[in-house]
Amino acid sequence: MKSTNSIGSLMHLPINEIDPGDGTDTPEFLIKATANILKEKGGRNWIPVIVKDIGKDSYQVIGNSFVYAVAEEAGLEQVWCIIADDNDDTTTLTKILAGEEKPKINLSIASRDEIMAALQYLIEQPNSELKSVKLALATNRIDEAPRLYWKNFEPITSLKCGITKGKKLDAFKSVFYLTPQSMPDTINDVTILRTMTTVELKAIAKKRGIAGISKMKKDALIEALS
Repeated sequence: MKSTNSIGSLMHLPINEIDPGDGTDTPEFLIKATANILKEKGGRNWIPVIVKDIGKDSYQVIGNSFVYAVAEEAGLEQVWCIIADDNDDTTTLTKILAGEEKPKINLSIASRDEIMAALQYLIEQPNSELKSVKLALATNRIDEAPRLYWKNFEPITSLKCGITKGKKLDAFKSVFYLTPQSMPDTINDVTILRTMTTVELKAIAKKRGIAGISKMKKDALIEALS
């Protein structure tokens, strides 16, 4: 591996020493058309490719994959690159900064404004699965829900905010993730209890010593616990 002194350096690397990594899903026309312009305008990629060092005279693209694809199509022998470290977090951040990977928000602790901005982004996407969702209503109900304890996104479908199981929930999950905290043993808030599964409710009821829980349905469990 190269010295860490090379991290952050701008280097003119032979393209045959660079692995394309995940590549780009940019349409072939755009790659070919841009490659033609690159050759006409001097053949110098003024926007560098971001690479990490993976061995002796060996690198891998982690950002600006489109630029690399254009340079390869244009037949460049060398490409201007910036050297990044090989940390996985660096790769993720680089892809996000390069617009090649969608950033996500931690729904467990997200502010109301963050939730609204993310929902608005999803609603306004072409052919969005969430185009029928009412932004203010969905934002308020999700913000007020006990999402800090959610282990998955299923509770959203019970909020009556327009996000149902299937494609709508999948679209929602494309910009959010969860870092749930452990559910406290004593909960009296009906709002929180309604977001929990029957199994979770029975576990809490058992800890409290409530009798007859094996035959109780969800509504009865919530009533007993609240």
